Amino acid sequence: MPFIPHTEEEIREMLETIGVSSIDDLFDEIPESLRANTLEGVGPALSEMEITRLMQEKARQDSGGICFIGAGAYDHHVPAAVWQIATRGEFYTAYTPYQAEASQGTLQLLYEYQTMMAELMAMEVSNASLYDGASALAEAVLMAVRANRKSKSKRVLVPRSLHPAYRGTVHTIVRNQGIELVELPFDDTTGQTDLDALETHAGSDFAALVIPQPNFFGVLEPVDQLTDWAHRNGLLAIAVVNPLAMAVLQPPGEWGEKGVDIACGDGQPLGAPLSSGGPYFGFMTCRKQHVRQMPGRIIGRTVDLDGKPGFALTLQAREQHIRRSKATSNICTNQGLMVTAATIHMALLGADGLARVAGACHANLNALVGKLTALDEEIAPRFSGPVFHERVLRLPMEVPQVLRTLAAHNILGGHHLGGDYPELENCLLVCATETRTPDDLEKYAQNLQRVLATRRQGACATMARIDL
Repeated sequence: MPFIPHTEEEIREMLETIGVSSIDDLFDEIPESLRANTLEGVGPALSEMEITRLMQEKARQDSGGICFIGAGAYDHHVPAAVWQIATRGEFYTAYTPYQAEASQGTLQLLYEYQTMMAELMAMEVSNASLYDGASALAEAVLMAVRANRKSKSKRVLVPRSLHPAYRGTVHTIVRNQGIELVELPFDDTTGQTDLDALETHAGSDFAALVIPQPNFFGVLEPVDQLTDWAHRNGLLAIAVVNPLAMAVLQPPGEWGEKGVDIACGDGQPLGAPLSSGGPYFGFMTCRKQHVRQMPGRIIGRTVDLDGKPGFALTLQAREQHIRRSKATSNICTNQGLMVTAATIHMALLGADGLARVAGACHANLNALVGKLTALDEEIAPRFSGPVFHERVLRLPMEVPQVLRTLAAHNILGGHHLGGDYPELENCLLVCATETRTPDDLEKYAQNLQRVLATRRQGACATMARIDL
């Protein structure tokens, strides 16, 4: 918050009233060994004027670049009406809707969100959001281990082509519960999950298989085969999807013969601006048979004693969220404001509008890749698999150097894959959404052409020195 109203005198009076001498005394039950040390590198307090200026300077550093990065954070157009409505007081300051009689507006909005998300995913049930896409997947893994009564193991198959941040987050959350994540390699040609490597696990005891669509390389996976393989071998299938892509692709509820068991992901493409990295929200949907294992809030529609429709929290009591290790989920934060924006966004665009946006993204990517690959025969797609709105390109030079040069010309040129995938050191993940114009694509191509020309000149100069 921008203003803290309590003075030192008021704080002292409150401490005296409850009978303690300092704020630290309120936490005396925490053992000394578990307490954090003093934060190193934190400077002295700033005045209100100084901190305001500092934050404005930080905000200006994020503005102006033409973004081709993607990699889980997408620069989509958000209609002005979305946040004009979402920041109205009745939405912006709404508290968790525990009291149904006082929260009908909030509950109805969440119910409408669940309905839209379940329809978009072709699933039977949706919850009312989680923290972000990565933690939603971690919750899905925990849910699958609980729900798969046929499996006695706590092992889950996870493709290496899944977003690295998702894999790291899931590991952090589930490792202390004895859950093992077994990685599946990707095919070096297609960029898809290696089906031969997957087949080596046939007949083994695993709780679930994670299926990204698209995967981190932007490549579309053979989801029907993967889903049927999971069910044939007694695993639950967990889909991790881009919700916008589901407007034009086969939704997870229709993959294979039966559809997946759980579908989750990040709702950022639905009305959330980039905003320096957040906040986002995680969504989760599932088949009805697993609903009692689903974390997060679920809103139901009912009728009151007079027969009038009403909305209420369903299946989970408020006390569920304070049961610690016995809780279905230890994540209680409902990203209500972001869900509000997503609901408004989906309602404004509708199914046809979302499909048009997705189609424009795909068309822009194809146009961008066509321009870039035409510059030099050494610039080429790294994988042959079909894509949505991201693609991996192999470059004939060091990617970090290219990105630094492009950034100097106000172009955020993509994501370097070498940090997470050493075998893709000279590979660049590029993304084009519906917001990229023909001029944006041309500016990218022209500046990359200059980088290539500089490289050729350097190579010619080197050869001349060798000849001498």
